[in-house]
Parts: sequence; structure tokens; C-alpha cells
Amino acid sequence: MRRYILTGTPGAGKTTLLAELARRGYSVTAEAATDVIARRQAAGDPEPWTRAGFVDEVATLQRERAATATAPGEVRFHDRSPVCTEALRTFLDRPASPALTAELRRIGDEHVYRSEVFFVRNLGFVEPTAARRISFEDALTFERLHERAYRAHGYRLIDVPAAGVAERADLIEAVLARTAPHR
Repeated sequence: MRRYILTGTPGAGKTTLLAELARRGYSVTAEAATDVIARRQAAGDPEPWTRAGFVDEVATLQRERAATATAPGEVRFHDRSPVCTEALRTFLDRPASPALTAELRRIGDEHVYRSEVFFVRNLGFVEPTAARRISFEDALTFERLHERAYRAHGYRLIDVPAAGVAERADLIEAVLARTAPHR
């Protein structure tokens, strides 16, 4: 299996891009943080990211989703990874937890994801949602934290510049065509 990460600025269009990749026949895994936020907000917590256990809850859901059974040779795209959760932890100014630290070690030791990461660049604005309450300026800071985190963990970033959804998906498919199926 070839597991690729899509990451980048909040509001850069990763979810829309994943939907296009799914339409083209690829397996996709939704972003865990958005689902944790939605679940907590539905339970009456308006800002779950302020809770101490939020980062670990996201990392746990990411681990569960990455463990989903898949066919040999299948290509799967993940909307973010525990490395993103590390960048989120830094952005929220939280201490490193043993659970997240262990998960980061595990994904590195087990080579859970491909070393090539698709870094989806910002569109020049951020559209607020119930789960995304961040200014564009803060989103750019968050983008830089993601870049640093991925590089620190040995991943190679493949730039996916601002463009139409089909053009971005075409770029990703072109990279896949050049990328050997082995690690």
C-alpha cells in the first residue's frame, strides 16, 4: 500500500482535493481534527481545541484511520497525519504528550506513510467554518509550522500550488506516475 499525506494551510482546499482524488478512484481518509471538533461541538463543547486532551484525541483517531485494511498496491491519501498534529500542538503551545510522541515514533519506525508529502498551498484567504476559526495570518504561521515539522521528521514536501482542483489533482497524479511503488 502507498499511503500519501496531503497537508498544508487551513482552508487550502485539501478536503475538496481529496474529494476529487476519490472521484478519480483513489482511497481517501478524512481529516481527524475536523471530525473530533465536529463531534465535540455536537456534544456542546464550542471550542474543543482548548481542552488538554484534544491533541491526543486527534492523534488517536489518525492512528485508527491509518490502520484501516487496504488492498496491496492501493494508493490512499490521508488528509493530514500525526506530524500535522505535532504542528498543531506547537501552534496551540501545548507540551508534547507521551501518546503523540509515541505515535510520531511509530509512524517513522514503521514507515506508515510515504516519505513524499503533498503540501497543498494556501489560496490567499481562509474561509471560516465551525471547525476552522483562524485568521489568514495565523494560517500562514500554521503553514510554516507544518513545513518545519515534516522536514524535521524526514519527509520530502511536494509543492501543490494554488490552482483549480482538477489541475492540483493532475499534478498529484503526475507525481504518482513518477513515484515507484516501493518505499
